Amino acid sequence: ISHPMETGQRKDKEGNTIPRQIINHFQATFEGEPVFEADIEPAVSANPYIEFSMKVPGPGTLRFEWTDDDGTVYELEEKIDAA
Repeated sequence: ISHPMETGQRKDKEGNTIPRQIINHFQATFEGEPVFEADIEPAVSANPYIEFSMKVPGPGTLRFEWTDDDGTVYELEEKIDAA
């Protein structure tokens, strides 16, 4: 996930605190059914890499959703063409 994961503890070049901005929650669903879910902590680095395994019964849509500190929900869908 391309995301800064700022903890709110660093300062910029002028000495100002960089506001906290982290992903709080990540989930993946396949055809509306949950297949993976994780609560994310501030200690996770920028651009977190999330990997999980799953078995699908056939073709369908895999949906990823993650929620930021400010409540913004980001979404991504990918079609899976499984036989």
